[in-house]
Amino acid sequence: MADEKRPVIMWFRRDLRLSDNPALSAAAKAGGPLLPLFILDDDAPGRFRLGGASRWWLHGSLRSLDESLEGNLILRRGKTADIFKKLLDETNACALHTAAAYEPYERDLEDDVARLCKDREIDFQRHEGRLLNPPEAVRTNDGDPYQVFTPYWKAAKRKHFRDVLRAPSLKDFAKAGSDDLDDWGLLPTKPDWAGGFRETWTPGEDAAKKALSGFIDDKLLDYEKLRGRLDCEPSSRLSAHLHFGEVSPLQVYRAVRHADEGASGKGAESFLSELGWREFCAQLLFHFPHTATEPLKAPFEDFPWRESESDLTAWQKGETGYPIVDAAMRQLWETGWMPNRARMIVASFLTKHLLIPWQVGADWFWDTLVDADLANNASNWQWVAGSGADAAPYFRIFNPILQSEKFDPDGDYIRRWLPELKALNSKDIHAPWEAPASSLSEASIELGTTYPKPIIEHSKGRQRALDAYGKVQKG
Repeated sequence: MADEKRPVIMWFRRDLRLSDNPALSAAAKAGGPLLPLFILDDDAPGRFRLGGASRWWLHGSLRSLDESLEGNLILRRGKTADIFKKLLDETNACALHTAAAYEPYERDLEDDVARLCKDREIDFQRHEGRLLNPPEAVRTNDGDPYQVFTPYWKAAKRKHFRDVLRAPSLKDFAKAGSDDLDDWGLLPTKPDWAGGFRETWTPGEDAAKKALSGFIDDKLLDYEKLRGRLDCEPSSRLSAHLHFGEVSPLQVYRAVRHADEGASGKGAESFLSELGWREFCAQLLFHFPHTATEPLKAPFEDFPWRESESDLTAWQKGETGYPIVDAAMRQLWETGWMPNRARMIVASFLTKHLLIPWQVGADWFWDTLVDADLANNASNWQWVAGSGADAAPYFRIFNPILQSEKFDPDGDYIRRWLPELKALNSKDIHAPWEAPASSLSEASIELGTTYPKPIIEHSKGRQRALDAYGKVQKG
């Protein structure tokens, strides 16, 4: 039993919540005053440093968590091992609890801290909580990790899931010196590009619960039917809340299952499969850590990608001349997010029409998405590019015009994010370069001036991509 005078450290990372937090519940029961801690690790390598959008979200999430902890959250910035050496000296803590991580760098950090605790005879405990199933728990009959989603998710759903944990009663807190959150500079200032973020999002556990409840009440029933539509926002918008651990995947899973009792189940099953993809991506990165930056499929190591700063800039700014691509990229810049269907469309356009490496797109998403997640980001970009697990065949090249007509039939999504095309009729808005001159004139559109011409013609881009893929196959 822990000495009551010695504090117990709860090391928060991507589990910024009180409810259904096994590590926090265990720490609260350990017997000593609780010392809630978050470390901003400046020693992380480039791929693991937070992008701008994630930094904005983290600021709000930490502010919310601190309020839930009644101002007792301790903030430290620096190299994780160095922070713990100093903190353990300062506090004489008897135990340290944290949620197990699965990304390569995060796992190394845990091992460093575990060794430090062992040397000082401090009880160090890792707890599950970030996923429904830890990555090593779901394997094929041969004991190998799954590389195809459908059999993985069938096996994953058969596992026993624990009950959701209530938030523990926290009354006794330890004291320690803390940084001021505002001094970390997580929010943009010059320029302040986060106006659209503030209008769109509210980070924190309470907001996550409201988002989950709202999705279940308003969108779950029709999710299967509308999931790909861009004009009616069927998404749960839970991805950033899940990434920062403001709500657990188990809370989401249980709530959706409970809401679906007695219903048809189509909406629930469709939505939960998306939660399953999150699990699938996490176990892929765990078993194949090189896939954060390198292709899973070896032949793609020699893929003849091209470099074009002008094409990349046009894609990033939403100036490709393809309205559905441009609308999605401008939504991303304005709000830090875009729907899953839009992500597939813009990723296909970059990697196939423009032949720009998927890693370049993944880097841009990493910096601009509020839900930027290493496993999801890498796995989904590789899925589109054809180089990853369960990947779409490389020759499956999205036609952005057909995608636009199918998932934004009246052009409402395009008009929202491309106001310069607002007056164009629904027939012509998907491909303005094919519109009659009279339609463009009536909508006050001059291609190449008020809206760009396509940077590449679809059939040419498609053929160039197929030719490049053919070289890989022959090699």
